[in-house]
Amino acid sequence: MSDREMDSSTEQSNRNTSTVNIYPLSNYYFGSKQSLNIKDETQAEHAQRMKANYATHGLRTCVEAVLVVELHKHPHLLVLQVRNSVFKLPGGRLRPGESEVDGLKRKLSSKLCDDEDGSDTDWEVGECVGMWWRSDFETLAYPYFPTSLRRPKECTKLFLVKLPVSKRLIVPKNLKLLAVPFYGIHENDKTYGQVISGVPMLLSKFIFNIIED
Repeated sequence: MSDREMDSSTEQSNRNTSTVNIYPLSNYYFGSKQSLNIKDETQAEHAQRMKANYATHGLRTCVEAVLVVELHKHPHLLVLQVRNSVFKLPGGRLRPGESEVDGLKRKLSSKLCDDEDGSDTDWEVGECVGMWWRSDFETLAYPYFPTSLRRPKECTKLFLVKLPVSKRLIVPKNLKLLAVPFYGIHENDKTYGQVISGVPMLLSKFIFNIIED
């Protein structure tokens, strides 16, 4: 392939790729607020609680936010650290009848904003970039819907949420909000779990446009 053909192919590829603006980590103010009530339960207790919820409400749907910032000229993912070794994306379970977008905005507000009632809805929720399915209450989730899975117990949907130029991010005292580089997350499921470690691959279709001051 000639250089001209390669340039033409690259240009065509760029036209078919979505561009996402990301801003420096220094643009954001990080503060703390009252601790969040986190259930301290064993894996067996957690599974039992999920079984009870499933019996009452059916399929459990969770929504999580993919928030990206720039640091050292490289995209970084914002991740919540619970205790010392558990990492999660900001989000949580939907209420019965709640829409995915409204539920994610509520969860983001409760975990990353000043207000305690989730009334801050100033979040730009973009497209769903990934879905994970859990066949029961204890096994790992699948990044696809298995043909043998007739009655899934949980579905987790990841949405790309575009941050504004600047924002106050206020986190409960018992959580830490970390900016982790993509190269530190990619395929590092031993540290971050299968969902978070797969985020860089899910976002490989996007071009990140770094907007500097």
